[in-house]
Amino acid sequence: MVLVDTSVWIDVLRDAGGSRAQRLRQVLDGNEPVLSRFTELELLQGCADDRSWLSLREYLDTQDYLEMSASSWSEAARLYFDLRRRGRTVSSPIDCCIAQVAIDHGAMLLHRDRDFTAIAGVSTLVERYVKW
Repeated sequence: MVLVDTSVWIDVLRDAGGSRAQRLRQVLDGNEPVLSRFTELELLQGCADDRSWLSLREYLDTQDYLEMSASSWSEAARLYFDLRRRGRTVSSPIDCCIAQVAIDHGAMLLHRDRDFTAIAGVSTLVERYVKW
């Protein structure tokens, strides 16, 4: 199972030529991508107008999502806490939530955000930085 982060989806959706979508398919290697609700939130909040929001919303409605459990919230906070104790601060606690979703479901996280590499250093997160 492969959880694809917002940082990858933004690049794929902005690429009119389709080369990044093709690269994503290669990286997925036959696995179906899944999303988190945080990715849904981040993608929709970045829309430029109602038309693009509705179009993206329709697409996102067709996707598979991994959900957080009740205990995931405190575990995500622990990731943030552990990083801060080691002198590292991630740009958003949402990244810790996304990482925790991946950990909870045993999913590999595809991303283009260095915060996830730091999170993997204090957790069991399996991650891969996507290079275009």
